[in-house]
Amino acid sequence: MSAGISGKFANFVVKMKKIDNATVQRILEAADIVEVVSDFVALKKRGANYVGLCPFHNDRSPSFYVSKAKGMCKCFSCGEGGSPVSFIMKLEQLSFTEALRYLAQKYNIQIEEREMTDEERRAEGDRENMLALNDFAMRTFEKNLKDTPDGRDIGLSYFRYRGISDAMIERFHLGYALDSRDAFFNAAVGRGYSEQYLFSTGLCTRTDDGRVYDRFRGRVIYPIFTLSGKVVAFGGRTLSKEKKVAKYVNSPESDIYLKRRELYGLFQAKQAISKAQKCILVEGYMDVISMHQAGVCNVVASSGTALTVEQVRLIKRFTSNVTLIYDSDAAGIKASLRGIELLLQDGMDIKVLLLPEGEDPDSFAQHHSSTEVEEYIRDNETDFISFMARILMKGAANDPTRRAQVITRVVKTIALIPDEITRSVYIQECSRILFMDEDVLRREVGKYYNEFRLKSREEQQRSEAFTTAPSAPSPDSAAVPEPGMTQEAVPDTQADSGHRRFLRTYEMAIARLIAKYGNYAFADGIDDEGNVVPMTVLEYIESDLAADEIGFVNPDLAHFFEEAQRLSRYTWDADLARRREELEAQRGIEFAAGIEEIRRKATDTGSISAMERTLRETVDANYAHGLEDFSSAYLARQMCSSPDDSVRNLASDLVVERHILSKVHTKYAKVETEQELLDELVPRALHELKDAILWTRLQDARKELAACASDYDSAIALMQRMKEIENARSELAKLIGDRVIVPRK
Repeated sequence: MSAGISGKFANFVVKMKKIDNATVQRILEAADIVEVVSDFVALKKRGANYVGLCPFHNDRSPSFYVSKAKGMCKCFSCGEGGSPVSFIMKLEQLSFTEALRYLAQKYNIQIEEREMTDEERRAEGDRENMLALNDFAMRTFEKNLKDTPDGRDIGLSYFRYRGISDAMIERFHLGYALDSRDAFFNAAVGRGYSEQYLFSTGLCTRTDDGRVYDRFRGRVIYPIFTLSGKVVAFGGRTLSKEKKVAKYVNSPESDIYLKRRELYGLFQAKQAISKAQKCILVEGYMDVISMHQAGVCNVVASSGTALTVEQVRLIKRFTSNVTLIYDSDAAGIKASLRGIELLLQDGMDIKVLLLPEGEDPDSFAQHHSSTEVEEYIRDNETDFISFMARILMKGAANDPTRRAQVITRVVKTIALIPDEITRSVYIQECSRILFMDEDVLRREVGKYYNEFRLKSREEQQRSEAFTTAPSAPSPDSAAVPEPGMTQEAVPDTQADSGHRRFLRTYEMAIARLIAKYGNYAFADGIDDEGNVVPMTVLEYIESDLAADEIGFVNPDLAHFFEEAQRLSRYTWDADLARRREELEAQRGIEFAAGIEEIRRKATDTGSISAMERTLRETVDANYAHGLEDFSSAYLARQMCSSPDDSVRNLASDLVVERHILSKVHTKYAKVETEQELLDELVPRALHELKDAILWTRLQDARKELAACASDYDSAIALMQRMKEIENARSELAKLIGDRVIVPRK
C-alpha cells in the first residue's frame, strides 16, 4: 500500500487496483537510468557511459556500466542490470508494481489505476501488505508521540531529555507505542489490516493461550528503512526501570526484513556519504540521530551487531572509505574486529576513532558543534591495522603466548587486504609496533594471503560448478520440429534436450535482434493488395519462420517471442500514435522558436526564405529521428520493464552490449552500426538457425540409420532423407556465405 492510503478498506483498495498501461508508459519514458542508479551507486562519467561499483555483488573495481542513451545498466562481472524498473526491482526486492510506484513518486507522476484481474491480485503477494502495515504502524507511532498524553509525557519527554530536536524526530520518523497490551493490534484490525500480517511482521505476538500482545508496547520507536525509504522493521527502547524488561526489542526477521542486509540511517545518510566519500559507522540509533543533528550526516549504525558481508556491500555502493567511531571500551572494540575484517577483505580504507574517556558518539555530538566534531574526526582518526595491533597488545607484552596469538591475528588480518602496496605499508608499520622482524612478518602474511586466495578460488569454483552444472532434461524439452510441423505439434516423447541446448545459441541471436530492433522498419514487404509497405524486423522474422513452419524450441525463448508479438499487436499502435502526437507538438514548438529567432537575425527576404527552409528541414529531421528512435527501442524498453520475470531478465541480457568499442576504432574509421546492417544480419541469423535445425535432423537420421541397418528399405529412405538435408544445407551455405557450414556443438 502506498503512503497516504488509509481507511477501513485500505488493503482492499490496493489489492484491487493496477496501474494502467498509459501511466506505465509515462513512468518508463520519464525514468532516467542515470538518475535512478545514482540514488544508490556513486557513478563517474566514462566516455558516453557512466561507471560505478556494482551493487549486486562484491565489486572491487568498477564494473557496473550505465548507458543513458540506451536507458540500461549492466554489470560486466556478475551480469546483473537492466532497465530502471528492473534495477529497482532487483536492488530493493520490490514487485513490478512497487518499482513502478517508486519511480512514479520520484518523477511526480500521478498514478492512474484500473481494476486488477484475479491472477494479478494473487501476484501482488504478501510483501506489499506487510510493507503497507509497517507504514501504517510508523504513522501510528508518530501520531502517538505527538498527539496522545502518554506519548508527549513519556516518549516525547524522553527524546527532549536526550536532546533530540523536532527536526530529527521528523527526519527519522521517531514514535511511541502506547503502553497497552493490544492497543495497536486493535487499531490495525479496525483499519482493515489482516491479523496474518500483524504476526508475520512481528508487530504483534500471540501466546499459547491465544492472547495477543503488541510487541513494542510502552517503548519509543525507531523505524528501520531500506535504501528506497520502505519501512521494513522497528526498534523499540523501553523507558521502564524494571530489570526484567529487555532494554531494546527489535522486529523479527521476515519476508521483508533481514537484519544482515540493513544499516540504520543509511536511507537518510546516503547522499551525504556519496558527497563526502566517507561513511562513519557507529553502534546505536541515538548515535546516528545525534550526529545528524550536529550536522554530520554521513553516519550509519550497525545496530549493535558485527558487520555482515551484505552491510559492507551496502556501504561500498557509495564509498570505499569508512571511519569507525568507538568509545573507550576496549572489550567492545575487540568483539567487533571480525566484522571489520570483512571491510578490509573488500579493499575498504578503514580508519578508527576513539572518543575521549566517558564519551560516546551520542554525547559527543550533543556537546560539540558540527565543525568541532568534523575537526576531531579529521585530527584523531587512525588506520585500523595499527589501531588493532595496539589494542590487542595491551596486557600481552609480558605474556609470550598471548603475544604470539596477537601477532598471528594481526598477520592474518593484513593478509586479507587485496592491494599489495597497502599490505606492504601495514607490514612495515606493524613491524615497528609489534617489535617483529619485517621479513618474518612479510613471509607470514604471504603464507596466509596465498591460503586465503586458494580458499576463495575453491569457493568460487564450487559456486560456479553448482550454478552451471547441466540439469536433467525437463519433461517439456521440445524436439526440433519437422517441416510442416509446428512446435506445438511436437509430441513430448520426441523431446531432445541436447538439440534444444544446441539450438539455443541460434535462437538467442534472433531473440536479441527482436529485443533490440523488433519494431524498426528495415525492409520493404508486399501486402495482400500488392502494395509495397515497410516491414519491421519482427514482422520479417515472423513471416520467415512461418513460411518454413518452424518455431523456437526453447520454452523461455518461445515465450519471449510470443510476448514480443503480443506487444506489437496490442500496444504498439496506441503507443506509436501517442508518440507521434508528442513529436508533432515538439516539432511545432521548435519551428515557432526557430521562426522567432529568424525574425530577430534575418536582414533581407532572401535570407529569411533560406533560413526558413533550413529550419523546416531540421525540425522535420528531428521528428523523423524521434520516430525512428522510438520504433527501434520500443520492444527493448517494454520487455526490459516487463512484469514477467523471465521476459524482463532475458531482455536485459539480450539488449545490453557486452563490449565497448575502442576509441581508436571510432576515431579513425567510420564504423557501421548494427542497425545499419540489419538487412544482412536478420536474414543471416534466420539462415543460421535453419542450418542448425537441419544439422540436428541429420544427426537424428544418422542414429536411425545405425539402428536399422538390417532394414534395407528403411535404410534407403533414411539415406535419401540425409541427402535432401545435405542439399538443403548447401543451399543455405550459399545464402550465409560460408563454403562449408559446421555448426558449433
